[in-house]
Amino acid sequence: MARPPLPTLLSHALVAFTIEFDNEAEHRLSHRTTNHGLSKHTASEDDFYAPWLVSMVMWFNCLRFVDEKGITLAELESLARTFTNLLGMERWGYVVVEPNPADTRSKPPRSSWLIRTTPAGRKAQEVWRPLFEMIEKRWQERFGHREIAALKKSLHEILLQLDPALPDCLPILGYGLCTTLATNTPVRKQTRPAPSPDAGNTDLPLPVLLAKPLLAFALEFEAESELSLAICANVLRLVGEEGVRVRDLPRLSAVSKEAIAIATSFLSKRGYAQVKPESPGSRVKALVLTAKGKRAQNTYRELLQKIEDRWQERHGKDAMRAVRQSLERLVGEPTAESSPLFQGLSPYPDGWRAVVPKPEGLPHYPMVSHRGGYPDGS
Repeated sequence: MARPPLPTLLSHALVAFTIEFDNEAEHRLSHRTTNHGLSKHTASEDDFYAPWLVSMVMWFNCLRFVDEKGITLAELESLARTFTNLLGMERWGYVVVEPNPADTRSKPPRSSWLIRTTPAGRKAQEVWRPLFEMIEKRWQERFGHREIAALKKSLHEILLQLDPALPDCLPILGYGLCTTLATNTPVRKQTRPAPSPDAGNTDLPLPVLLAKPLLAFALEFEAESELSLAICANVLRLVGEEGVRVRDLPRLSAVSKEAIAIATSFLSKRGYAQVKPESPGSRVKALVLTAKGKRAQNTYRELLQKIEDRWQERHGKDAMRAVRQSLERLVGEPTAESSPLFQGLSPYPDGWRAVVPKPEGLPHYPMVSHRGGYPDGS
């Protein structure tokens, strides 16, 4: 079996940490969801205002930096070094966005308004803040203290050579499921954010250490590719000579139907693929690559190896070998039945993941969406 590409290994580990984090947060936080309503363990009158559930990324790109005093959108994006779904965070009940009382202009622009936490947002902060250490300790107990220490050390050696302005999380994907940074524009057109104040920190949380090199790899890939790494890794990779059934893509990719629909629509509109009956008269739809799509698929495979070879030259063969070895031991055979990562992914009985089909694997690149930041596009 061929060795998985570096971004796949990083993705599997990051998504697994995120899901375990999200499951624990969901279990501890009074919340609402679209399909399940108010969480069962809510009890106080304040829980009537329980926020809609979101994923870990929304901590990194928003709630981590907001307090009762307030912060402007420009200040938030400068600190987070990426953008958030502010309208969503407001609508979901975590923050309020209001004019700054100190601003004397008659109609100040919304970008200068203050973002403040709601009571529900502050409760979420109390729940989320200690979970990074909690989940990491679980991983130490599950995989071994030395193993996790070696992984963190190898990742940190790579991180020190990366752009210090990279955010601490994967950004919400933009148009074409493209990687974006400080503003909601393609990476090729955006300005460079300020460096992270934690760039030299040797004890960063594990998800930060996983996200930064994965993001750096994606940015390098997308600078040379017509298609995003998210689309290539989760959809294009799965299409064989005869195509693939559209209904099978969520299961095969471990990505939500909604994210797959965006990806297949983009591929079809841009001439990389066609959605057509699996056979004459069949109601089953298949995604079939065009000649352009087959060239893009070959380019994807070649570019992955090309960038990984570059990284060996740039960051050192020993450093890259250490990262790979640690990640390969952690990921193992990347299936639900075999991968050690799945040992911590069983949801609580009252969790929303308990009532959806168990994934057969993990995404080969996180599909971080605007719908709450979930890494599988949920």
